[in-house]
Amino acid sequence: MADGYFSREPLLVGIFSAIFLFVVWYRRRDPLLYAIPTVGFSDPILSYFSAFRYIFDSKRMIGEGCAKYKPGLFKIASFRRWTVFVTSTEHIKEMRRAPDDVLSFLEPVADSVQPDHTLDLIVKDDDYHLHIIRTKLTRSIRNTFDDLHDEITASLDDVMPVSGDDWVKIPMLETLQKAICRIANRVFVGAPLCRDHDYQQLNLNFATKVMTFATIFSFFPESLKPIVKRMLSNLPSQFRKEMEFLRPIVEERFARLDELGDEWEDKPNDFLMWLMSEAKGPERSLEGLARRMLTINFAAVHTTSQTTVQALYRLIAHPEFLEGLRQDIEAAVAEEGWTKAGMDKMLKLDSFLRESQRLHGLGLLSFTRRTLRPFPLSNGTTIPAGVNVTIPVLATHQDQDIYTNPESFDAFRFSKLRETDVDATMGKYQAVSTSPENLPFGHGRHACPGRFFAANEVKALLAALITRYDLKFEDGKEMPSDICFATMLIPRNVNVMFRKRQK
Repeated sequence: MADGYFSREPLLVGIFSAIFLFVVWYRRRDPLLYAIPTVGFSDPILSYFSAFRYIFDSKRMIGEGCAKYKPGLFKIASFRRWTVFVTSTEHIKEMRRAPDDVLSFLEPVADSVQPDHTLDLIVKDDDYHLHIIRTKLTRSIRNTFDDLHDEITASLDDVMPVSGDDWVKIPMLETLQKAICRIANRVFVGAPLCRDHDYQQLNLNFATKVMTFATIFSFFPESLKPIVKRMLSNLPSQFRKEMEFLRPIVEERFARLDELGDEWEDKPNDFLMWLMSEAKGPERSLEGLARRMLTINFAAVHTTSQTTVQALYRLIAHPEFLEGLRQDIEAAVAEEGWTKAGMDKMLKLDSFLRESQRLHGLGLLSFTRRTLRPFPLSNGTTIPAGVNVTIPVLATHQDQDIYTNPESFDAFRFSKLRETDVDATMGKYQAVSTSPENLPFGHGRHACPGRFFAANEVKALLAALITRYDLKFEDGKEMPSDICFATMLIPRNVNVMFRKRQK
């Protein structure tokens, strides 16, 4: 009998310990959080199964939450913290009005990119490059357009070996990444460096390496991340390579600045020059400038190329819109030439890009913030501190209360709205506008500052492709679905058939 009792003792201790831990958890759980409905499991153990499922089945889980709880809130567990999804336009407006000390933009970015250990800027809290993007880059779109268009023409001649009437097979994502890296860097660092193959590869690979190491760093506590970086990361070697590419340009330009001051004839009008003029202290060193340039490329190249590829796939799948787009582009060029003014008159092309982004985008979420303090909403719900709050983009962009036939692709949806909505504010239906109904670039004061440059670049490249080439999928192939991993949407690198346009 004693032997039986002692053999059961560990089991009883385990049972009572489990009950005790459950009671402690239940009494300490946040009632504000648990008042929000859950997709998947909400208890502390099983929620990790939901977090694992969310990595591979996020689109379905978010769709389930929107179907059940819209226009309210719901939450889904991730491995680090809960994410609360906001599905009401009114609540999105409330998020936009919240100050940064209530809803933080930077905290979720720190989780996903780990910038202190990946981008590793010398002065980490100096975002002077963002001011340059909002001011000089955006204001210089008109003045730099000739260079941009020249590089589009030259890059397509190099990466698209198309001649005569023969169809040529082109791997779309891979090819356009190379072209867009070169095109963007014509404005970032100028020619001839933008055309250097090794420089292009450095910038293309850097973005992949950043996200790889950001994922690795996220598994470690902050105290161990510097050790992990020294043991595993090869990002410092990328910084050194960037420095060597920039060294002769930076040294020559600083010599001219010292000799001639801020203004001289033929002074370069590119992002590197703007950085050199604005940087202070250690950020004005070669190393500081190199790290900023890699950061700019990290933010610009892959997002732009993915947006362009998604739009091209849509166009090939809907050839009924091709002739209307060509007429729109050619009429604008006949009137204004290949200029920024001409791009502004391509209303159907702008509508086509916005409609493509409405149905695709770069991810399932937008406007993600971290609650630093409890955040009360007008419906009486309070979102607790320490969780992520976000907007499910596709559910918003395919809301039948906002859009007519929201699941259908209508390339000229927004150009028609420009004509019929006489009360619309200027720019309401442009691709670069942001609102609770249009979220590809975010919304509010932290909306993507480079969206004006990026949209202009994408439209200029699309216009060139549409007017220069005929295009189709390989025989028997249809528009590929995006790869969905966690909350990212990535276009597949499929072959597209090109030939010189047959007039």
